Amino acid sequence: MTASDTQFTNPNILPTGTPQEQTLLQTPAGSETANANPQEYSQNIGATTHFGYQTVNAKDKQAKVAEVFTSVARKYDVMNDLMSFGIHRLWKRYAISLSGVRTGQRVLDIAGGTGDLAKVFSREVGRAGRVVLSDINEAMLEVGRTRLINAGCNNVDFVLANAETLEPFADNSFDLVTISFGLRNVTDKQQALEAMHRVLKPGGRLLVLEFSKPVFEPLSKAYDLYSFTALPMMGKIVANDADSYRYLAESIRMHPDQATLKGMMEQAGFVNCDYQNLTGGIVAVHRGFKAR
Repeated sequence: MTASDTQFTNPNILPTGTPQEQTLLQTPAGSETANANPQEYSQNIGATTHFGYQTVNAKDKQAKVAEVFTSVARKYDVMNDLMSFGIHRLWKRYAISLSGVRTGQRVLDIAGGTGDLAKVFSREVGRAGRVVLSDINEAMLEVGRTRLINAGCNNVDFVLANAETLEPFADNSFDLVTISFGLRNVTDKQQALEAMHRVLKPGGRLLVLEFSKPVFEPLSKAYDLYSFTALPMMGKIVANDADSYRYLAESIRMHPDQATLKGMMEQAGFVNCDYQNLTGGIVAVHRGFKAR
């Protein structure tokens, strides 16, 4: 079954017994979730925003990011291994260890792409639980869908959704929400954090795994040199797309630092927020809870 064969359905009214590995849930094209109203951006980011180091209209960033990930979707996992020398798997494993996920729980993995985290969560929540792998990019989601179906993950739904609204999901729906290396690509990050808070159950947990700011100056300089020379070169050789990986390097530098993101989470309503630096702050795991 392909994306074009499936009926777009609200995930909260799936009939009992639906073979969820066959389900691709999608927000209809033309809805506010698919095409955010640019006026919504004015409160948090204004009429313009950044796309890497470029200044663009806020309403245009979503389409530009979509072009990047549509281009790299098929080589995404290979490039992740090459770019990080495989360390991204350790970062994700550590984030999962902080999740506290348990059998029977409901998990939402936002911008989950090729499904690294969702695959593990599928096993952890078991047959009594449910995992939703969500992404705004259909090409990325289709790669993740194929991968998880082939892995036998039959308790996973696949949802095309905008992280800024999470419109398909009801309030207080999930025990755990995660977003791994996706928040920096969201146009209105504050609005997205507020949406994540909305869909979490009271007492639920948010985990944000994202590139951040190195805490050691020598490491920062070496990291910059690597990011702006080696990454585009690898992108050109492996994915035939140097520009997309140049954007990814720039997007990391434009992302809020650790303390700023922690403050944004608190502003969105999360409590007991903290973060842990990994690999000298190249990556950080932020954690917050929705008050009971």
